[in-house]
Amino acid sequence: MLSDVIRERGPMTVAAFMDLALYDPSFGYYARSPRRSGAAGDFFTSVDVGAVFGELLESQIAEMAGLLSRDAKEPIDLVEAGAGSGRLSADILRAARIHDREVYDRYRLHLVEASPAARDEQRSTLGETAERLVSASMHLPERINGVVFANELLDAMPTHQVVMREDGLREVYVSPTLSLHERPPSTPALAEYLHRLGVRLEPGWRVEINLRAIEWIREVARRLDRGFVILIDYGHEARELYSVGHSNGTLTTFARHIASGPESAPGTPSWLSNPGEQDITAHVDFTSVRAAAEEAGLVTLGFLDQTYFLLALSQNLEDPENPANLESLKKRLALKTLIMPGGLGSTMKVLIFGKGVGRPALRGCSFAMRAT
Repeated sequence: MLSDVIRERGPMTVAAFMDLALYDPSFGYYARSPRRSGAAGDFFTSVDVGAVFGELLESQIAEMAGLLSRDAKEPIDLVEAGAGSGRLSADILRAARIHDREVYDRYRLHLVEASPAARDEQRSTLGETAERLVSASMHLPERINGVVFANELLDAMPTHQVVMREDGLREVYVSPTLSLHERPPSTPALAEYLHRLGVRLEPGWRVEINLRAIEWIREVARRLDRGFVILIDYGHEARELYSVGHSNGTLTTFARHIASGPESAPGTPSWLSNPGEQDITAHVDFTSVRAAAEEAGLVTLGFLDQTYFLLALSQNLEDPENPANLESLKKRLALKTLIMPGGLGSTMKVLIFGKGVGRPALRGCSFAMRAT
């Protein structure tokens, strides 16, 4: 039982607790199953809406591949981080075989996934497109020339939780008995993080600080020789995330499509219950991710709602010869779900970086550059 592991470890930060609850090889929520989303899972992602999400993303990636090189012999690394069983990559590659065959033949697919159970499913999920698979592991390729993309990865990274008291910043710890207590911060990086943002927390405010996300984007920048990064996730700019509106924190659990956030658990927080049996997420601080990326050599090319990103990419979605056929109707219904304001469309944000590619006007950013 994971609770036994926690008792043996002793007091730990919330980040360490999340790491065990989500990624422990034997008991972690993600480690034990190849798939957690969809109707039979605990939550929905854009991938669960249907193949149209991957088809639209493929059109943006194909444009990026063309900007990198038009040499039909030059390979393009396609790296999905947090790939799960590989469903999104499979949708992208199947669309590329149909619409951009020359680019498809250049792709070298790398799937980065922590869960052994999910990695075991990747080849069967990819099907005929598994011919493009070069590597599947827990780690990013050492050198990348191409496109790195991740859908809902950063929100699931283990995050620290801190609370401001009258005498200064304290960090929240999980005890062996699954209760919470406060201690001095485990690392000065937590206070430095808030200082860099110019954030002033009021006494009683409780917030999350995701140091892992910052480390990850720096690693991506180091390994990317030339190319693009597409991050799709939910969160806010720092000025909104670290404000009175989120002063109870944003740690949220998902189980059987029921979300439980800080407001729904005034006593023991929902994320502390049933470790290893439910998803735990926190909103992403896009300001800090972008700043760390730029400091590491990446150039920000776009930050916008998923609504506007997908609308820009959907201009040629329908069958031009028969726009009323069943397949086109299904795609339109799926697209409506992906772009609906108040749902995935405005909740999910798209953050795009480039390195060594200048500042191209990307198709996905042509509709509106707006993040609500």
